[in-house]
Amino acid sequence: MTPPLDSSSLSSAEKDALIATLLARIDELSKRLAALEEENAALRAKQKLPPKTPDNSSTPPAQGQKSQGENTRQSKRKAHAGAHRPLHPNPTRKRDVLAEHCSHCRADVSGVVQEAAQTYDRVEIPEIKPDVTQVRLHGGVCPCCTKRFVAAPPAGLEPGSPFGPNLRAFALYLRFTHAISFERLSRLMSDLLGLEISEGALVNMLDKGRPAFARQASQIRARLLCGTILQSDETSVRVGNRTWWTWVFHHDEDCCFVIRSSRGKDVVEEFLGDARPDFWVSDRLAAQMGWAKIDHQVCLAHLIRDAQYAIDAGDIAFAPGLRKLMKRACSIGRRRDQLADATLRTYTYKLDAELDALMRITPTHQAGEKLQLVIKGCRRYMFVFLTNRAVPPTNNGSEQALRPCVIFRKVTNCFRSEWAAHLYADIRSVIETARRRAIGALDAIRLTLEGLPLAASLPLPKAAPHPSG
Repeated sequence: MTPPLDSSSLSSAEKDALIATLLARIDELSKRLAALEEENAALRAKQKLPPKTPDNSSTPPAQGQKSQGENTRQSKRKAHAGAHRPLHPNPTRKRDVLAEHCSHCRADVSGVVQEAAQTYDRVEIPEIKPDVTQVRLHGGVCPCCTKRFVAAPPAGLEPGSPFGPNLRAFALYLRFTHAISFERLSRLMSDLLGLEISEGALVNMLDKGRPAFARQASQIRARLLCGTILQSDETSVRVGNRTWWTWVFHHDEDCCFVIRSSRGKDVVEEFLGDARPDFWVSDRLAAQMGWAKIDHQVCLAHLIRDAQYAIDAGDIAFAPGLRKLMKRACSIGRRRDQLADATLRTYTYKLDAELDALMRITPTHQAGEKLQLVIKGCRRYMFVFLTNRAVPPTNNGSEQALRPCVIFRKVTNCFRSEWAAHLYADIRSVIETARRRAIGALDAIRLTLEGLPLAASLPLPKAAPHPSG
């Protein structure tokens, strides 16, 4: 404890110096107190804000709070009409069974004319076992030149990897479509197929397919850059011990993924090269803005969720009207195929006028003020979809394309090496593009390994016949 000062022993100059020191100390403490009060007020205001949920923000649905009554037993509903499994259109074999005796009196009915009374399928799978072809290349000594010769291997049975294209496609399909780890995939091959494949062999199998998928992904990218509209989005991914980013660029029937260590404009610039699309659709991330030659469409679904958050926070003036306006704009976008061009122009004028009126409203909460500033920044990019029918009003297509990547990230904890991340991006590009072209994932992988393009009308190459067959 500091002893009290004896002012009688101090000179006039010393008293003045002491007073100045104490006044400076008081000023310093006053500033600190004001800063703490401001911080305390901000924390109290933050406590009153609503939580971020999937309905009022970009929080993923999996992180949303589930209601307590979600798992409660529902009340009885009226039973729906019964249904049965449809008969197979092309069964492997058919068996017509004729009755020999009457089921009632046991009389002989073998000579009676009978007709089909009941038809059903019995589905079974045959025993699954690998088809192994052991090749022996014979040779000897040439009687002419006295040099040793060896027989040429048959086409498709050359020395090298012991695994054929169908098995490689099956392994790639399970790994990248169903997110099965190498350890589980090795055990699955052993239990299901009776085939022992080590984890290292599976890795080598994937590595061997890298050039084929890189070529297919480059063709998808080339088709995308030739189009006039491009949509994009990104999500995080772990590569090694660092956070990277999975980017998606897509539109219509083509979709291309890239995985890079950056979330900035350098990724978009690398993907586009010298090409620039006429229209671009994305959220409001700065790295995805400013690339379109004509116009940009921001995601209205993001704005609807932001408006909902402002409503939850307490803004009753600006946010409710904006949310209603955005939802009506999206509804018009879904009905564009049924509307004439003149009708769309009329809707555009009306929406613009209503938005101008909303922007003159003074929000009643800080969240509403922040939302109004956001709208001012993207005002000219909100209704571009009404002037171009091919431009969607939201960026939901990009988020849906990224959803399998998020599931893969959660299940496998992503990648240990960079080449595996790039391979996954190429394979994901092939699978998503094939899905949009009504091609199955396994068929798309086989087409890629065969070096064929992803064309819906292109017949799938048949598996190589067994040499003994």
